[in-house]
Amino acid sequence: RFFFPNVILGNSAFKSPDEFKVSLPLRTNYLYGKIKKTLPELYAFTVCLWLRSSASPGIGTPFSYAVPGQANEIVLIEWGNNPIELLINDKVAQLPLFISDGKWHHICITWTTRDGMWEAFQDGEKLGTGENLAPWHPIKPGGVLILGQEQDTVGGRFDATQAFVGEMSQFNIWDRVLKAEDIMNIANCSTNMPGNIIPWVDNNVDVFGGATKWPVETCEERLLDL
Repeated sequence: RFFFPNVILGNSAFKSPDEFKVSLPLRTNYLYGKIKKTLPELYAFTVCLWLRSSASPGIGTPFSYAVPGQANEIVLIEWGNNPIELLINDKVAQLPLFISDGKWHHICITWTTRDGMWEAFQDGEKLGTGENLAPWHPIKPGGVLILGQEQDTVGGRFDATQAFVGEMSQFNIWDRVLKAEDIMNIANCSTNMPGNIIPWVDNNVDVFGGATKWPVETCEERLLDL
């Protein structure tokens, strides 16, 4: 019998259910991850994730959330030579994030329907804030959350030019705006705070098309990469 130490079989290869990353090594329209849980109706959220990409031009779409009637309910995308953008209900804010250097970065985005206020954090620091991004629009429930692709219909019609190339881990969603100190503590590895709506656990993430799950570097090792 041959033993392949890097082949992931169920949960047994991960020390704990959240110590894994999703690898999307090619720019295609068929590599992606899918979150098994969906979102409830949200009036505020925080999304945080670790990602690493050196793709050019633009890292693509780390995640997208589509609902019936609105494929761009929540999208994070860096496409072509555009800045990284946050779309909510197909409205757009440009974020001052710079994450295509091939190093691990911790990204958090907060948003509240009240005045459409948003904040963008990179590696624990708040780099930008704004308002009037889809104000008074509740995030619709029951859609599909995809890692690594931009959806043109719910759960599908991916475009390879908008695909994320790289690795990601610790994709978590909360139903509130996290405090800046909480975001800093997550980014500097001093606290482990799973999302109360979407936590990063192995059995909640499916991979398709050649996307794979691997054991992830420790939080401290990712920090050394910065």
